[in-house]
Amino acid sequence: MTGNYRIRVEKDTTGFSAAHFITHDGDQCEELHGHNYRVAVSVEGALDENAYVYNFVPLKRTLREVVNRIDHKMLLAEDNPLLQIEADEQAVTVTYPAKRKRYVFPRAEVVLLPIPNTTAEMLATWLCAQLRESLRGHDTRHFRAIEIEVEESAGQRAFYHEAWA
Repeated sequence: MTGNYRIRVEKDTTGFSAAHFITHDGDQCEELHGHNYRVAVSVEGALDENAYVYNFVPLKRTLREVVNRIDHKMLLAEDNPLLQIEADEQAVTVTYPAKRKRYVFPRAEVVLLPIPNTTAEMLATWLCAQLRESLRGHDTRHFRAIEIEVEESAGQRAFYHEAWA
């Protein structure tokens, strides 16, 4: 069969809860808050010999493993030029000098992400990279594209879509 097919996985088990704040407009910083995020993945491609784009079961399991890395954590953007982040084995201290904000978190409860901000868009990008890495070694030869959707609250979603090369 020819054509383009797409599968989508979105389950209660592929969401996560996390705290964050974002900086914006050069001198603004949100208050610390959290979301119960929902995450979905779509994969486009040709069918394999089993008439699958990809089996739902390992895709769902892999997505769940990726989101579990950030579930019930404080998410901090390491590459945010407006934040000063210091981490040691015990704690992570983040300072936003423009507003004289300073937070200290237990190190075990923080995930430092290599992104410029913890927006839904950047979380989708990071999740996509993590999912791609986790699928390395799996048979993904039929994939043409992947899309990650991050819903931070009802009606507020960001999508990240890229070609699978």
